[in-house]
Amino acid sequence: QVQLVESGGGLVQAGGSLRLSCAASGSTFSSYVMGWFRQAPGKEREFVAAVYWRGGITNYADSVKGRFTISRDNAKNTAYLQMNSLKPEDTAVYYCAAGRGGRAISEYPHWGQGTQVTVSS
Repeated sequence: QVQLVESGGGLVQAGGSLRLSCAASGSTFSSYVMGWFRQAPGKEREFVAAVYWRGGITNYADSVKGRFTISRDNAKNTAYLQMNSLKPEDTAVYYCAAGRGGRAISEYPHWGQGTQVTVSS
């Protein structure tokens, strides 16, 4: 079992940057693929990025590729999402998740509570 707590959300102007963190409890962090998802008002939750066990393999949604960078520090039980060149359409609640990998929500049984990211134009 793993518990996840996100932080780092906030209000930023278009073109700005934010760094989200996801702190995990438990000793099995390195055995999970860590993913970030987001949900905008009135929309379904969608995949943003994933980082595999040692951090060498990453996967991104096309909408964030080249602007967002996912990483992890297994020694600190923490995953990160560096978000640059933010756009108003990036506004959403961002969720950290732990699971087996891939882009499907069903592959991630463990979720954080979410952190709000708002990008103003």
